Amino acid sequence: MSDKVLLDYGSGGRASQRLISDLFLKYLGNDELDRLNDAAVLSLSGKIAMSTDSFTVDPIFFPGGDIGSLAVHGTVNDVAMMGAVPRYITCGYIIEEGLPMADLERIVKSMGEAADHAGVKVVTGDTKVVPKGACDKIFINTTGIGEVIADPAPSGDAARTGDAVLVSGTIGDHGLTVLGSREGLDFEAKVQSDSAALNHLLVKLVRELPEVHVLRDPTRGGLATTLNEITKSSNVCCELTETSIPVRPEVKGGCSILGLDPLYLANEGKFICILPGEYAEKALEIMHADPLGQDACRIGTMTDANPGKVVLVTQLGGKRLLGMLEGEQLPRIC
Repeated sequence: MSDKVLLDYGSGGRASQRLISDLFLKYLGNDELDRLNDAAVLSLSGKIAMSTDSFTVDPIFFPGGDIGSLAVHGTVNDVAMMGAVPRYITCGYIIEEGLPMADLERIVKSMGEAADHAGVKVVTGDTKVVPKGACDKIFINTTGIGEVIADPAPSGDAARTGDAVLVSGTIGDHGLTVLGSREGLDFEAKVQSDSAALNHLLVKLVRELPEVHVLRDPTRGGLATTLNEITKSSNVCCELTETSIPVRPEVKGGCSILGLDPLYLANEGKFICILPGEYAEKALEIMHADPLGQDACRIGTMTDANPGKVVLVTQLGGKRLLGMLEGEQLPRIC
């Protein structure tokens, strides 16, 4: 193969077949994908959860991950948030002519490793090569399917008064890392994306807890925006304690310099868990036993004081409303 992606690789001819067999099947191949049929025939039973997403992160490589692993993690996590076990994903690639083949191989290899770790199969896909300038390096679209094991399945409109609000770890890591990499910023302390597949931990939660009302990953728009979506859908108020929200010192420092609020920064390896207060300690025990939940903590409670609102109790004891993100704080972060 050439050392750069050529338009011929998207022609459907021999060059396309070489790209598929020598690269994509090398890292993503399995008994279903290797058949190279027009569609995959899958075995699922009962209710299924399905999600689709597109990834356009800039830069495509960043500390803690890359667009390939991010695409797998993001889709696996979205399916798992519905109380489902992710089983299969699809991948569609739009690749800019001239992308170094070494970069493409690094991305596809990363996707294969992420899929193996998450326990999912890439069962079908598509590749398009577009002229230079028609896209920025590479865009990836994914769809995920999983079997729902929770009954009822967690839902954004299921939060109730008295529920505990938990977060699985520190917030803002991914957003600040991508911004720093894009702009070439050198923070005093190293920051790294939290991109990770959360499905194994989430499956433990829904299997071992009697009831989980809401599971959500606070990606674009961050923690504050995601909680606003939940409170509006559920018609309850979320009261947060500022001192309880975990933020790494290096993220706080970077946000202070750049004038950013970590509550609105994207996360790619954290989740919000909302459940009856009596199960909060058990949920935290399960999270703390997993490397991806070691910093989990309770950050607030659902009340009936201001339905549809998120209220932050500040360090000084005052209260302020947290609205949804307005405008584009960070472009191209997932």
